[in-house]
This record gives sequence, structure tokens and C-alpha cells, in this order.
Amino acid sequence: MNTGAWSPVSLAVLCAGVGYGRPTRLLADWVAEAVCRSLAVGGARAEVEVLELHRLAADLAQHSTHDRVSLDLREAIAAVVAADGLVVATPVLAASPSEVLDLFFAVLGDGVLSGMPVLLALNSGSRWRPPDLAQVLRRRLASVHADPVPTVVVADPADWPATAHSDAARLRACIDQAAAELAVAMRSHRQ
Repeated sequence: MNTGAWSPVSLAVLCAGVGYGRPTRLLADWVAEAVCRSLAVGGARAEVEVLELHRLAADLAQHSTHDRVSLDLREAIAAVVAADGLVVATPVLAASPSEVLDLFFAVLGDGVLSGMPVLLALNSGSRWRPPDLAQVLRRRLASVHADPVPTVVVADPADWPATAHSDAARLRACIDQAAAELAVAMRSHRQ
């Protein structure tokens, strides 16, 4: 009997947006739901922990200036390190990811996420998409030895209307593709 299908897999979701109900959090939720569906197809159940990095901003600043790690920050690090897979959702601000995300990766340090499968989800504030932003984030993930999946999810303002425009369908298809890739990588990483 395969007990792997019965034990849950752990998915950590880093959301570097400004809070619940905002586009980056919505994107993070859509991606997490799609990953759970993809895992369920393979017989796995996922336990999801969403970490809102804006809530840790003061703790991250304290760490960067005084090298102190608060209990909340320790718990967030532990949740990410213990996860079988990671979703990183960040707004794109001035052609770069959220600063709070940079601070969090700096706290993690070198090699902490060695081999961790990661799905990148970017929420752009405009229809213009910086072509190298995904590469910038991939390099940052490489510095902690994480293993990003090939498909990067990029959402823009046209994706957020409630109606089913072709851009929204494009986003859903991209999310489903990236989620399937992450589910496969999580299964491989766990074995």
C-alpha cells in the first residue's frame, strides 16, 4: 500500500503584496488552489500555509538593521523550509519584485531552500512586462538553491475583471500549467 498518497504534502505560499483582497494575494490564492487540484489528481492532499510578507515587514527591517530574528519571522522561515513546495507571489514594482521579498530571501541565507520546487507568480501593475524580471527572480532563487518550475505566471490589470476575457483565460491556463509543473516537482522532491 502506498502511504505517500495518504500523507499530506506541504505548500508554503509567500505573498509579497499588500494584503488580503488585493491582486497579488488573489493571484497567490488562485495559484495555490490550482496546485492543490493538480496534487489531488495524483492522489495527494496539500496543506497550505500562506505567509503575508507585509505583516513581517517590521520584523524584516529589524533583522536587516539589528540582525535580530523575531518569533514570527522564525516561524515563517520554518514554514518555508519545511514545505515540500513553494509559491512566490510578488507585485512588480518599478520593474522589480517587492522589496519585502528581497529582505525575506536575505534572511533565508545561502542554500536553505536547496532543491525546493518553486512557482513564481508576478502581478504587474501594467500591461508592459519587463522581459528580464523572471530571470532576476530566478537568479535570486538560485542564490538560495531553489528549483523554479519552467512556467512563470504573470498577471496584468487586464486579467482582473470579473468577466471571462481572453486575457483572463490566458492567465488561468498559465496558472494551471505552472501548477501542474509544481505538483510534479513536489512529488519528485518528496521522494
